[in-house]
Amino acid sequence: QVQLVESGGGSVQAGGSLRLSCAASGYTYRIQKMGWFRQAPGKEREGVAAIYIAGYTGGSNTYYADSVKGRFTISRDNAKNTVYLEMNSLKAEDTAMYYCAASPFVGSWLHPENYGYWGQGTQVTVSA
Repeated sequence: QVQLVESGGGSVQAGGSLRLSCAASGYTYRIQKMGWFRQAPGKEREGVAAIYIAGYTGGSNTYYADSVKGRFTISRDNAKNTVYLEMNSLKAEDTAMYYCAASPFVGSWLHPENYGYWGQGTQVTVSA
């Protein structure tokens, strides 16, 4: 099993920044990709960003939803088993519960059903 714990959410004014963290524990060696998703009230959960763990070469690949490209950055700290989501130039429409997810499979990053492990979520509220 893999356990995920998010932190770093909060309230910020439009144009501000937040950094979310997701600490993984347990069978972390199984993880092939980690993603951030968000869900606003009345809306479906949507993919925000993901990072693939190319363990053999040490490289990684990152992907972003069009709505956050250029504003959000996903990164990881292998030593801490932690993934970060740096969010800049925040907009009111970024307001949502943000979830960290991990998957033992290398497949599409975009769909929630491709992930087997989820954190409890952290709220991000952006006021206009």
